[in-house]
Formats: sequence, C-alpha cells, structure tokens
Amino acid sequence: MDDGKPSGPKAKWWSRPSTGHTVPAEPEDSTSAEDTAVHEVTSAAEPASDTAVQPAPPPAEPVAEPLPPAPRVQPLHAPDEYSTPPYGGPGPWAPAPPVQRPVPTPAHGTPVPPPYAGTNGQGTAVHAPAPVPVPTPAPVGQVPGEAYAAPLPPLPHAVPQQHHHSAPPQPQQPHPVQHEPRQQSSQWLRYDPWGAPQQPLSHPGPPAGPPAGPLLGSDPRPRRRRRGSVLIGAALLALVAGGIGGGIGAYAERNGGLTTVELPQAGRDGGGRAPDSVAGIASSALPSVVTLHVSGSAESGTGTGFVLDNKGHILTNNHVVAPAGSTGDITVTFSGGETAPAEIVGKDSGYDLAVVKVTGVSGLKPLPLGNSDNVQVGDPVVAIGAPFDLSNTVTAGIISAKQRPITAGGEKGDGTDVSYVDALQTDAPINPGNSGGPLVDSEARVIGINSAIRGADSGSGLDGGQSGSIGLGFAIPINQGKRVAEELINTGKATHPVIGVTLDMKFTGDGAKVGGKGADGGSAVTADGPADKAGIEQGDIITEVEGGRVHSGEELIVKIRAHRPGDRLDLRLTRGGKDLSMTLTLGSASGT
Repeated sequence: MDDGKPSGPKAKWWSRPSTGHTVPAEPEDSTSAEDTAVHEVTSAAEPASDTAVQPAPPPAEPVAEPLPPAPRVQPLHAPDEYSTPPYGGPGPWAPAPPVQRPVPTPAHGTPVPPPYAGTNGQGTAVHAPAPVPVPTPAPVGQVPGEAYAAPLPPLPHAVPQQHHHSAPPQPQQPHPVQHEPRQQSSQWLRYDPWGAPQQPLSHPGPPAGPPAGPLLGSDPRPRRRRRGSVLIGAALLALVAGGIGGGIGAYAERNGGLTTVELPQAGRDGGGRAPDSVAGIASSALPSVVTLHVSGSAESGTGTGFVLDNKGHILTNNHVVAPAGSTGDITVTFSGGETAPAEIVGKDSGYDLAVVKVTGVSGLKPLPLGNSDNVQVGDPVVAIGAPFDLSNTVTAGIISAKQRPITAGGEKGDGTDVSYVDALQTDAPINPGNSGGPLVDSEARVIGINSAIRGADSGSGLDGGQSGSIGLGFAIPINQGKRVAEELINTGKATHPVIGVTLDMKFTGDGAKVGGKGADGGSAVTADGPADKAGIEQGDIITEVEGGRVHSGEELIVKIRAHRPGDRLDLRLTRGGKDLSMTLTLGSASGT
C-alpha cells in the first residue's frame, strides 16, 4: 500500500555533487500521519553547499492522504570510505557545476548594458537584449538575496523520481528580494570561465553591430544625394580658395609683396608755428621778398630785394642792378611766382644801395623796418634770399658783431665805386644771390640789408667770395639804408656826410692821418669846410670819433658815413705828440 512516499526510483547518490565526501542520510521509513509530507527540493542548478534548506510554509488547506514511501534503492557497491572513483566522489567525467556569483540588483530605472552573448560565427560580437528586471519569487530552498537561475536539464545518468500520486500543488509565497548596496557594474562580476564565449576585455576591432548597408525597404538614392552634396561642396570650396588666392596675389603684386614694411608716422598738424620761431618769421617775411633778374649789354646777374611800400618800391644793393646800366632789363619775381618788370628809381655806389619800382602790381605786402641801433650781439636773425638763383631760401643765425668797417668795390681804380659800410656781422649763411635781401629779427622786422661775405679764397667784397659762406656775412644797418632809400625815392640821389679833408690812405700808423695836399694839388683841408671851421690842420691824426677808436682812414670814412649831414661829432686827435679834442658839424656832398 502506498503510504504517501514516492515509489519511483531514487537518484543515485553519486550522480549529485556533495561537499566533504559525506554520504547523504536516507529518509525515515515511516512518517506520522499528523505530520505534513515535506519534500526536500533542491534546484538542479544550485551549487552544492552546506546551507540549510528552508522548510516550505504550511499549506493553507488539508493535505491529501500521504503516499507510502518508495522502496529504498540499494547501491551496487559498498560505500568507499576513501571516495575513490568511480565508486567514490564524482570523477572527471561528471559535469562541473556552473559557477553562480551573486550580482547586485540595480535600482529601479538604472540603465543596464546588455550582456554579451558571444559571436555570430563570423567574428562579430552579438549582444543579447537586456533583460527586463521582474521580481521573481525565489524557489523553495533558495537563500533569500541569492541570484535566481533557471534549473539545468537533468543529467544523462540521473534517474528521475516517480510518484504514484502527485501531491497537490503548494502555493509558493514570493520572497522579498534583498537589495544590496549599489555597486558599479563590472565585467569581472559576470565572467564565467565555463560559460559561453564572452566579450573580450579589449576591443581591438570595429564596434559591434550589424554590417552597414541599406535597410530593408529603404531607398538607396539618399547615398547618391549625399555624394552629390559632397561634390558640390568640394567645388564651392575650390572656387572660394581660388578667389582668395587670386586676391592675395593681386595685393602682393600691387604692394610689393606681403612683407612690405610700413613704418609708423605722425599725422598732419594744423601748420601753426610760434611767431618768433624761424618758421613763423619765414612765413611772415617771405611774401615781401622778391628775386631780381638783371641783364645788360655786357653781363647779367641775380639778386634779392624786399618791398618798401605798396607803391611798388623795392630796396636792393647797387651792385645787383649795376649790370643793367642805362639800357638793361630788370625783372622782379615775387614769392608766389608772379613776375613784373622794374625800373631803377635811384642808386648810390658809396652806400651800395639802390631802389627799383614795379608797376601794374597790386596786393603788395611791405616788410616792416626795425631799428639797427637796438640790435645786440647774440640776437637771433634770419636771412632770406635767392643764393645761386634758389628763390625763397631761408637761413638762420645770430648777430656776431656790430660796426664792422667794410669796403667793397673799387673795380674802376679811381675810388668812385668803393663802398664803405659800417656793417652788422652775422653767421647766418649768406651766399652769392643773397645780396640785397633782408636780415630780419625775431619779430620779422628788417634790421639790415645783406651785402657782402668774406670767402675763404678771397678778401672782403660784395659777393666777392664765390666759394660760398664760411659764416662771415655782412649787412648794411637798416638805419642807414632807410635814410638812403628815402633820399633815392624823393630825389633820385643820396647825400654823403663829409668833414672836408683829404686823408693819407698810405699811412700805416694807428689812426687816420690828414694828408699834406688835396686831390687838386691844393690844401688837404677844404677851406671853410667843417674841418677847417673846427681847427683841424694838415698832418693831424684823428684817433677817436664819438668815443670809438679809429685805426685807419677807411674806418674814419665808415664812421662818418654812418651819420647824417648836419650831425655834430666829438673828435680826438694827436698833433705833434699832443692829444687834442674838438667838435665839428658834418657837411653834405652829393653821391654818385
């Protein structure tokens, strides 16, 4: 009679893995009727362990009559206490149990990478679809928190148990899944050396995935469209690159290359200068300075002059207009380039001054006149002229000295063309062509008329040194020039102050000696002249005029001509080794 126990053959003891080489205990031959039949269930996929089996919960309903126990199957051999194969523990032919490693269950909503399922036979890795986490009740006998695995198929040599009567199905209560602390997913936790081929730890090949190609039902024409777009883009890029290259080439050709050096430079200013600067003086005086071109039957020359008034009178040197004679031509060129003919108004060789006049010209700007008596040595001056026919030339310097006795001319040999100048000396560069030009002060006022230079290859003379300026230039004081210019404009001639004596020009001692006889063979002292009235006698040596030392006859003439006729002069002289003092009033003589 069946007492509720399974009657089928029981699995052989050597077909199941065991731990510690112990023989499993056999079930009791009989059970109590009041006890509930409990079958020990072990998952075929569960590894052998010493963990105690959890009993199933009591059934909710009465259990049917228990089945009689199955007859005990006796082993074919006696147990081998040394567990020697094949009668002992499992031998090498027994399949190794699968390795089960618990994997923590990720939190809800955490993305999990799909497990690697091996290759598709062509070397391409194939990933299995990611399993959807579904809470599954643990089977009876499984430790809570341990990963659940599907049961393995029965071993080939295992004999399944047969039951005459099936017990009613017992409802299984789901066990809560115990979540361990969240850990980082690692490939090592899923590694099974006895499982299917796994994904390699490195990825030397191309990324896993199906081979590229058009999908089923897709249109292959987009690939042609993409190829056409690439060709159009390449053509546009080539056109743009060609345009840029052409522009760069044109720029390099026009500007001398891409490495042209451009230096920084200041911008244009307003052009304003201080009135007392050289630039300010020049800008103020230049419109009143002119260039004279003189041509005659025998010679021609170039000189400079400046405007005296708005009537067209221009002051210059006598030696500038002398080549024209009585039939020559004189042309005046203004600073702006306008030209006009001119004619001589008056001239004087003793002072080396002349006045010319232009007609038919309007808008003339007269140059203001200064006072040469106020000039001090070291005062800045500016000379303006046309050296070597270079119009509007400006040079600057200072007053180097005053009352320099200069004589010039004398080409005729009779002394009628000799000029005596009580000059202002300047280091402002003066060259041939500057003659007759103005020497102006810091307020652009005329203080002298440039007349002579001393060159390195010649003596003194008006434009006598043709080698050029060496820093020794001489100008007629404007006070003397003003008086002479007024006389030339008003009368056409200039008067000379005289003392009425004839000097011994061959005397080599210190001072000016009165001669023994006159030019006509008479007395050296003009009867009833200024000297005769003052008591001067033949042979007297004049040593001072107005407190100034006199060293020669030329110096005495220069100092006397620096005054006007009618001026009273204080003289000191020596007669027979005695020093005498006297006063005389200057007379007048017509110039030539």
